[in-house]
Amino acid sequence: MQYDIIIGMEIHAQLKTKSKMFCSCANDGEDKKPNTTICEVCVGHPGTLPVINKQAVEWTILTGMAVGCEIADFTKFDRKNYFYPDLPKGYQIAQYDLPISLNGHLNINDKKIKIIRIHLEEDTGKLLHPKNANYSLVDYNRAGTPLMELVTAPDLSSAEDAKNFCQEYQKILRYLNVSDANMEKGQMRCEANISLQEKGKWKKSNGEIKPLNNYKLNPKIELKNINSFKAMERAVNYEIKRQTKVLNEGGKLIQETRGWDDNKGQTYHQREKESAHDYRYFPEPDLPPLILTELKEKLRKKLPELPQTKKERFITEYGFNKIDANFIVVDKNLADYIEKVISEFRAWIETSDKSKKTQDEIWETHRKKIIRLISNWLINKLGGLIKTKNGDISKIKITPKNFAEFLALIFQNKINAASGVKILEIMLKQGKDPSDILDSGDFEQIQNKSALNQIIEKIISDNPKIVEQYKNGKVSVIQFLIGQAMKETKGKANPVIVKEMLIKLLIS
Repeated sequence: MQYDIIIGMEIHAQLKTKSKMFCSCANDGEDKKPNTTICEVCVGHPGTLPVINKQAVEWTILTGMAVGCEIADFTKFDRKNYFYPDLPKGYQIAQYDLPISLNGHLNINDKKIKIIRIHLEEDTGKLLHPKNANYSLVDYNRAGTPLMELVTAPDLSSAEDAKNFCQEYQKILRYLNVSDANMEKGQMRCEANISLQEKGKWKKSNGEIKPLNNYKLNPKIELKNINSFKAMERAVNYEIKRQTKVLNEGGKLIQETRGWDDNKGQTYHQREKESAHDYRYFPEPDLPPLILTELKEKLRKKLPELPQTKKERFITEYGFNKIDANFIVVDKNLADYIEKVISEFRAWIETSDKSKKTQDEIWETHRKKIIRLISNWLINKLGGLIKTKNGDISKIKITPKNFAEFLALIFQNKINAASGVKILEIMLKQGKDPSDILDSGDFEQIQNKSALNQIIEKIISDNPKIVEQYKNGKVSVIQFLIGQAMKETKGKANPVIVKEMLIKLLIS
């Protein structure tokens, strides 16, 4: 039997406001002693009244705008009633029929994924299960944290799409600076709703799956407990295979919530899935409705450049390839750093170029070489050094101006790759100016042909078989001779000059 894979996402993101959603408690209880950042409002004591966190509302509006949502003029909060030990009030303050944001989209792998809604609610507490104990503990520090939930239409059709959607949304949250969105810490929780339907037996209407010709839809299964993008891909792929096997063997699926066990690499049953009517939603009587008309117009002006727009600009304006541009925009700090380096390097090029060209002509003449240097040295080499030290580019000691100066030394062939790596390591460790490091050490590249001539003649004399192979047409062996010259000069010789001299001597 052939099945269509249908996936919708629900993504919860904790907002990093200073205080909680409905009280003045500090919103920083993640790493603190259990039950120390709570108050009577957090745990629902009788007679307490919630107060709406304005910052959380504004950030939810901005997030909605960032993904093309319509922002409501009128919105309200509702009570979602259910009992669970981590929900001290016996209900959660959330939004039901009038959310803040509606009808947005994100483009993923050239597919337009519809976003049905983004609404605001409060987070629950956290259950702790001590090893080998027959009881559980509850920590209410997280209770009341502002929580933003995004719900997509069932527009995704693979584990890769689901993962890519979550990654793109994480970038947006970080660009807006509304959430750190760290999955491992539970700051962003991605849940996938997966169903398999027979091909040709269903259609999509207004973001919902509808049966055709009396076909009975297979139920959707919700996946929880996913704490990384890698786990997301594994969990969705496992569930697709599991559901396919059940259906092919004539079994029946039930609408349920399943957890993901990353160690075992499989999903497991948690509970049967509730429907909206099970929660007995009704308007929250202790909170007023909100009129957002004026506020949303003010916030629209604060929307920054977003990842997909920035990626396209880095490709068209600077000439980065798609792979590098994708890598850059994942980290807004890296993108900002690179733009500052380009600005500094461009200013240096325009000053040092003595031609009568305009600034734009000078930039265009050197742009490809500059972008190649940045890709090689800033993204690959510096990026690798920072990664090994668990660093953050916004916190390193190398300023954009100093990095541009370092690239200028490479650009002018004053240092080669081997010396460049050593200088870069010193810059990263000490924050020194690259020119000062060059002056204080034995780093400068040997470009003097007279100084190199004796070394090259010796290498030719010591390798007669290689020389004979070259003269017989195997020109690739010259790389061996260049390598010997670099070894002899401890990596300081200019390889371009070495190659020129070798060829001249070998054909003479």
